[in-house]
Amino acid sequence: MKKVTISDVAKNAGVSKGTVSAVINSRSTVTAKTREHVLRVMKELNYRPLGQARNLKGQKIEKSIGLIMRELDNPFYTSVAVGIKKYANSRDYILIIASSESDHQTEEDISQLFAAKDVKGVIIAPVIDGTVEIGHLFRLKMINYPFVMLEEVQGILANVVSINNVKATTEAVKYLIEHGHKNIVHFAGPKFASHAYERMEGFRNAFSESHLVFNDDLIICCGSHFHDGYEKGKAYFKTIDKVKFPMAVVCYNDVVALGLMSALHHMNIAVPEQVSIIGNDDIEFARHWSPSLTTISTPLEELGKKAAEILINNIEAERVLPVKKITLDAKLVVRETTLELR
Repeated sequence: MKKVTISDVAKNAGVSKGTVSAVINSRSTVTAKTREHVLRVMKELNYRPLGQARNLKGQKIEKSIGLIMRELDNPFYTSVAVGIKKYANSRDYILIIASSESDHQTEEDISQLFAAKDVKGVIIAPVIDGTVEIGHLFRLKMINYPFVMLEEVQGILANVVSINNVKATTEAVKYLIEHGHKNIVHFAGPKFASHAYERMEGFRNAFSESHLVFNDDLIICCGSHFHDGYEKGKAYFKTIDKVKFPMAVVCYNDVVALGLMSALHHMNIAVPEQVSIIGNDDIEFARHWSPSLTTISTPLEELGKKAAEILINNIEAERVLPVKKITLDAKLVVRETTLELR
């Protein structure tokens, strides 16, 4: 099939190539009516602007896709990236990885750079930052630039591949309740991650389905890093009344859980005899730590593969494809950090 060019867009829109270029580059020289008309034609033709790489005459340009992870040091994204890379390589694409380090502006800058440099599409772990986070995503949609998100962002209709965090966390807390635990708290994730809100919702749901009473004090704002679990663990358990032992902590992720375990070890608080701990993600360290971590096992490589499949299918499609939203299930893996009280 003949590739759609800027000349095709100009001809179908009844404007000059310069006008189409001005629309693509968001120049103020074009009226709002003309801009909307040209963008509509671009979408109808499934036209995507080419980056500067196409101007390198005589050079072989590799097919590439990008991944914007949120935290470079988080093993969650390492496993997801492995799945993306495996699938991308099977379709003759290379993977370029960048990290926003949980900064919205950095995420926006990287996404614009990928689009400008002819990276064919991008998989994004979005930073949730009030209402501003959807602006650059709308711009990507405006120029018909393919992208897939690893978390859903309200207000943007886009491809999403994610985990059923609500269900998984609910089941984890219900497991603790069914095995006799009454004093249960949640070390919650960062405010810029929708996963954090989903896991808090799952935590609350488990209480609503049980005889236990939920209150806001059971959710402890923590974070997503090892030092968050360590520091928050030390601060929290310095003030906790020991009559609440044995108790249980459901953590935002495995890294926080391992940080908490380290803090408890230094405070001579026994896991799981005094405090049971459940993590989330089932990273490699979880099974090899001592004691091995009970955790919610998520299919991280599969998550990456699905995201890459949707992205590349959109890149290579002759016409605009319907938006896909895929949710994968996770399961509780019981190891050594949880104690059955009955």
